[in-house]
Amino acid sequence: MPENMKSKDGVVKTLIEQKHSYLFIAPAVILFCIFVFIPVLASFFLSFTKYNILTHSRWVGLDNYYQIFFHDPRFWKALRNTVVYTLGVVPLSISIALSLAVAIDQKIKFKNFYKSMFFMPIITSVIAYSIIWRWLFAGEKYGLINHLLIKIGSRPVDWLINPNSILPTIMIVAIWGGLGYNMFILLAGLQTIPQVFYDAAEVDGASSWQKFWYVTLPLLRPTLLFVLIMSVINSFQVFEQAYIMTAGTSEGVGGVLDSALTLVSYLYEKGFQRFEMGYASALAYILFGIIFLVTLINIRLVNTRRVEY
Repeated sequence: MPENMKSKDGVVKTLIEQKHSYLFIAPAVILFCIFVFIPVLASFFLSFTKYNILTHSRWVGLDNYYQIFFHDPRFWKALRNTVVYTLGVVPLSISIALSLAVAIDQKIKFKNFYKSMFFMPIITSVIAYSIIWRWLFAGEKYGLINHLLIKIGSRPVDWLINPNSILPTIMIVAIWGGLGYNMFILLAGLQTIPQVFYDAAEVDGASSWQKFWYVTLPLLRPTLLFVLIMSVINSFQVFEQAYIMTAGTSEGVGGVLDSALTLVSYLYEKGFQRFEMGYASALAYILFGIIFLVTLINIRLVNTRRVEY
């Protein structure tokens, strides 16, 4: 019997023997295809068309991409805001989360209380806490923060109206919201580091800072890489906080003078307010390309060498 026939018979035999396993995963695969794979392919096709829900699609080739890159200043405004947001949120969020994880990993009192407190933002809806933060940062008459500023003799700040303060305000909310998740991931990574490395460093006379710099950080690199990648992806996809906190401050979704317009906010406006589905699909694939490229760069820069115990 030819070798290729034996190979085919082996594949068929394996499929028959494992048919029950494939039957169990079939519903998940079917749902994935219906709700993820097929929409992804459809949106890729739509990105080359001029289409809205009221008219038939018309093939325009790369015209959507050309318009975005060369004739759409709002896209560049959204990209700039998203990059500034990412550069502000990601380093601060990871730094604070790492500091808290290291502190909680020590032998301290009320450790479970601190864990529960920092876990609260994870289980709280983004919409819910964004509404609360919007009330805190509201204008002079209603906002709690401005009320406290007036009480101490300071002038109130138009946190969500002033174009210079809208994006930093949203960044504060995002850092608070993502702090708990990053902290727990880093805490889990810290608890996987064998104690023997710290004991060896202590025998060599290493200080607490030296143990952190030469033991903790190198062995925590895989976890830090994961947190970095997830934080960057989430930052480039920011939408809920910006949308909720700027709602009603302008006609569009980006706040006053598009000061808080992000890529996903702009995509939402084009796709679900103006119903320009082809244009919105092109924006989505550009966003995917940016995230993919930034992720590759992060992996290359951070994961430069293998960590071994």
